[in-house]
Amino acid sequence: MLMRAAVLTDFKAPMEIREVEIADPGPGEVRVKIAASGVCGSDIKALDGKSPVVRELPFVLGHESAGVVESTGPGVSSVKPGDHVIISMNGPCGRCRNCGSGRFHLCSGRTRMAAIAGLMGDGTTRLKVDGRAARPMIGIGSFAEYAVVNEPMCVKIDPSAPLAAMSLLACGVVTGVGAVLNVARVEPGSSVLVVGCGGVGLNVIQGATLAGATTIIAADIVRSKLDLALRFGATHAILSEDLPKQVGEIVRGGADYAFDVTGVASVLGDAFAATRPGGTTVMVGSPPSGEPLSIPPGLLFGSRRLAGTQGGDASPVRDLPMLADQYLRGRLDLDALITERLPLDRVNEAVDHVRRGAVARSVIVFD
Repeated sequence: MLMRAAVLTDFKAPMEIREVEIADPGPGEVRVKIAASGVCGSDIKALDGKSPVVRELPFVLGHESAGVVESTGPGVSSVKPGDHVIISMNGPCGRCRNCGSGRFHLCSGRTRMAAIAGLMGDGTTRLKVDGRAARPMIGIGSFAEYAVVNEPMCVKIDPSAPLAAMSLLACGVVTGVGAVLNVARVEPGSSVLVVGCGGVGLNVIQGATLAGATTIIAADIVRSKLDLALRFGATHAILSEDLPKQVGEIVRGGADYAFDVTGVASVLGDAFAATRPGGTTVMVGSPPSGEPLSIPPGLLFGSRRLAGTQGGDASPVRDLPMLADQYLRGRLDLDALITERLPLDRVNEAVDHVRRGAVARSVIVFD
């Protein structure tokens, strides 16, 4: 069948709205009618040719999405046509060594590794542009009317939940909240520093609130982002200058936990220095490959810990329904994260808004 999609045909150039051929789902595959897709910083990296997973063009970007199951291939049993689903960034195989130890975010199964490269388990793609094979971003490609994905990537949710809000759970929300709950495991009554208050950073703040942190310090270089951070649960807001000094004036000795969401190596070092002895710093943002990180060795003698995360170290079938439930209970604010809802034809406009930091989240919506 034919559909409309935003196709990347050249790096550092606008995406083109094209007719794309999408195949029927094969064994173990699901075709989803996309309802909404958030525009994420990872999409921007891909557009600029800086993503390790986007190399061969043409490419259909988009990965933070939710929709309705349109059809299923042979052997699919967990979802059926009409089901509302979040499309997870990770479809763990459940059989590899990492899945066996509960580290589903590190799944090394063949199908999952193929999806990262934009391919299905058989090494091919379900998309064609002008008769030429096109790859979808991490096996999703949700800047399109439909996506064919592997069954484990489809997480069924309550149909009463609005799909535009649910789309945000797939990446920005689960990454931010997961960094708090799964990686740092923030304890009630603790102090938290969040550096970088864009879409993901706001969800780190929401995660810290869910975890029961009582002091949540938001740091950024943009005042408007700090105003948003206070709205989402931060107790303090600081314009980043000298983080260790600024944080020490609020929490004597430094924060219990720090989260760097900027993707700037020097800022990560400052966040690490702003934690107390015994504190934990989590790198949520991703600095450019090869960029060095400078940490004074003496800080490590204070038993400070530095950790990384991949998508909030999430287990899709555990974490996404939990987050959807938190939203429906009024404990997680997703609606306020959506600054704008734009049609597919305006996807490049949405990208520009994300680049300029003018939005918490821009969401592409489909009728």
